[in-house]
Amino acid sequence: MDTDRSTAAMAPESLLRSITDRIPARLTYYDRDLVCRFANIAHAASYGCQPDELLGRHMSEIVDPDVMAEILPRVADALSGQPQRFEAVRRDVDGSEHFYEIRYVPDTRGSEVAGIFIELHDISDRKRTEELVLNANQELEERVRERTAELYASEQRYRLMVSAIQDYCVYFVDAEGHITEWTDSAQRLHGHTRRQIEGLHFEVLMSTLNNGEDETDAPQVLRLAKAHGQWESRGWRLRSDGSRFWANTILTALRNEQGVLQGLSCITRDMTAAKSLEDVMNDLNRELEKRVAERTRQLVAANKDLDVFSHMVSHDLRAPLRHITSFVSLLQEHVGDGGDTTSKQYLGSIAKSSKRMGLMIEGLLEYARLGRVTVEQHAVPMTQLLRGILVHLQQEHRERHIEWVIDDELPVLLGDAMMLAQAFGHLLDNAVKFTRKTEKPRIELGWQINPVGGRMFYIRDNGAGFDMTKAHNLFVMFQRQHHSMDFEGTGTGLSLTQRIIERHGGRIWCESSPGRGCTFYFTLPCAEAEPTMRFSASALAELSV
Repeated sequence: MDTDRSTAAMAPESLLRSITDRIPARLTYYDRDLVCRFANIAHAASYGCQPDELLGRHMSEIVDPDVMAEILPRVADALSGQPQRFEAVRRDVDGSEHFYEIRYVPDTRGSEVAGIFIELHDISDRKRTEELVLNANQELEERVRERTAELYASEQRYRLMVSAIQDYCVYFVDAEGHITEWTDSAQRLHGHTRRQIEGLHFEVLMSTLNNGEDETDAPQVLRLAKAHGQWESRGWRLRSDGSRFWANTILTALRNEQGVLQGLSCITRDMTAAKSLEDVMNDLNRELEKRVAERTRQLVAANKDLDVFSHMVSHDLRAPLRHITSFVSLLQEHVGDGGDTTSKQYLGSIAKSSKRMGLMIEGLLEYARLGRVTVEQHAVPMTQLLRGILVHLQQEHRERHIEWVIDDELPVLLGDAMMLAQAFGHLLDNAVKFTRKTEKPRIELGWQINPVGGRMFYIRDNGAGFDMTKAHNLFVMFQRQHHSMDFEGTGTGLSLTQRIIERHGGRIWCESSPGRGCTFYFTLPCAEAEPTMRFSASALAELSV
């Protein structure tokens, strides 16, 4: 009977231990003398033993000395009836550290404290989560602070820029055109203070002087800016002090990512100086156009006079010259072989001078004609053109042995074939003439692409040459670099050549030195389609004189 009662009495204790051993929290109980009277499996396991091994042992024998020194004040308070709750890190027997929430609960029996219950709840996971959240919050706060600082710096730069710009101003209006933000630059340009202008319609700033030059209609500009995103207007504006300035205003619609209108920005530039310069330039252009028109009238009159002069030369001067030539010829026939030597010499000089004067008049007439004739624009194959010119020169100078060096692939030019033949003929004839006294004459003709368009030709010889420092009148009519007793000619060939090349939109220049020959360079336009043409072997043989 006593055994059954004992078993029944022990059943609640076994049940309690069975329950506490299944709880993950560490549970233990110490009496007033700090002797362990109870410990569940979780608490004992943290010390690497079984619960029975802790029973009857003093707290100082179980707890690490450092931890004991830490918790003694709290234990004392708990034994005095004050519950304790705190968080601390504890190291298990395997060396791992855990973060616990610890509670000391006094075991109060009547007016006395018989012992203390100790609970240790492992909150390591919660602490790690809290630490992660804390770190994340701190990082987020740091990013927010950095971004805020960047935005503040950006805003400061923007405000400094808007306020510091010269000859420009920026201000903002809402969708209805009322001024919402007035900057220092706007105050500096218009003269109105922020208190005077904010809230007013921007139309007060667009007031004009109604002088017919203004392009401003504030409501229309506002409507067009909202419809097209941006609109520009210009005209005279009035400052607060009554002075005026020529303004160029750009109104820009400001929309967010969803396309909703947030307001408009107004950028106004003071262009008074530019307007004044434009007015001056317009006046100068009008004066220049007037002068050009007057000069054109003068040139037309001069051309008419030149036509009259050419007609006079061709008829009034050439007729007496023909008479002089004819009578000199008759006189020479009349004298025959019976005249004295001096008379024959005089008559020969008169005939030679008459012939030279006739050639000079012909050259002058040709020069005048080239200024009036229309330049026919056709594709001119230079290979065929040069072949004809060289054959003609060969026939005229059969006794000469000249080395011709001609590029075997000449381009197709755009121009008047007769004029181009005349220009090339004059230059090649010059080369033949001034190499007459050269032992081994050599004449070279070549070309290359002109970087600024067209083709650049050169005709080079190894003849007499001339001093370039004295050649300022090289292309002037009747001017020569050599005496007529040394080399024949009237001094018209280069003038005619220059006029022909200039009429084709090109230019001509020369490089030379005495005794080293000379090289003429000239540019001419090319045809769009250039068929490739080459001299055949037989043609080259014909050109070698």
